[in-house]
Amino acid sequence: MRALLSSLAVSLTLLACGAAEKPTAAAAQAPKGEVWLSSQQVDQAHLKLAPAAVRPLARELVTGGKMAFDDLLVSHVFSPVTGRVSQIYAHLGEKVTKGQPLALVDSPDLGSAYSDLLKAQADLVAAQHDIQRQRDLLAAHAASQSQVEQSEDSYRKAEAEMERARLKVKLLHASQSDIVSQQYLLRSPIEGEVIARNMNPGIEIQGMLSGASIANELFTIGDLSRVWMLADIYERDLGAVHPGAKVAITTVAYPGETFQGSVDYVSDVLDPQTRTAHLRCTIENPDRKLKPEMYVTASVALGQRDALAVPRDAVLQMGDRSIVFVQVGTTETGLRRFAPRPVTTGIEQQDWIEILHGLQAGDSVVTEGAILLSSQV
Repeated sequence: MRALLSSLAVSLTLLACGAAEKPTAAAAQAPKGEVWLSSQQVDQAHLKLAPAAVRPLARELVTGGKMAFDDLLVSHVFSPVTGRVSQIYAHLGEKVTKGQPLALVDSPDLGSAYSDLLKAQADLVAAQHDIQRQRDLLAAHAASQSQVEQSEDSYRKAEAEMERARLKVKLLHASQSDIVSQQYLLRSPIEGEVIARNMNPGIEIQGMLSGASIANELFTIGDLSRVWMLADIYERDLGAVHPGAKVAITTVAYPGETFQGSVDYVSDVLDPQTRTAHLRCTIENPDRKLKPEMYVTASVALGQRDALAVPRDAVLQMGDRSIVFVQVGTTETGLRRFAPRPVTTGIEQQDWIEILHGLQAGDSVVTEGAILLSSQV
């Protein structure tokens, strides 16, 4: 700003000092809304001009978003059994493999499941012996057919009970051994990192299979090598955003750094409250810089289109209006005439701004130093 004000002061001084070649008298004759300058004054004020031209502009949609886990790379670990935590093996930030023990829980539920399995095994063996005995007696005409059928029914019931007990032990991820144990190993269901831990040694926990109404999450295991960016887009933008569109993500945590991804999902249903649709983008995150729940700014590429555009510095904001200065001709004495034009802008890129209304291709636009002219209008 200091440099701009200094340049303005110098330029105004130069304009004033140019009275020797009569621009002051000419400037006094300029109609309201125009600025007349000689070519020497234009050079001294360092004004630069360029024609407004049609050029390809990249369209993009900028929206706010939030980072989240890829739901295939995160697991929320609950205990299937009720009991007391006796030992913790995994700690925050620790890498774990699939099946690695996370904690040891003393649980009567596990002891009951083992006992049910052993009892079912014993009942099945007894039913096998009984059915064989009844068949031998039937062959010796010492038993009736109904007794044999009754033994067969008992065997099938024992077999079903054995399968139920076996599946319950399997559901608890416990080994099917002949040793009854009440110590349950809580294991990691996936490979990843311990993101959160909500348990301490000695606390009582509720099991999901015990009929408890509330079961607390004990561990969060996640892999941050690939994450999701979730955002909302308005109904008017739905037709322009499609799966596969490139997305550039920036964060306040890493200024100047951009993370690249692509749209892989756009919701088919609008939120009835916000009238927006959910957008999801998959981002490779090998350095683990992007964290779940981090707020980001997402720029979704919508392709390119040819549009009339001028350099960004050519557009001045005057209150609620956008204007550019255009050379509209020369006077009979050779002075160059400049006049402001109100314009309507469209797509904005780093160096260019689309002009929707107010200019035509070929108009000679002041691209540098327009702020100096605005002070003379």
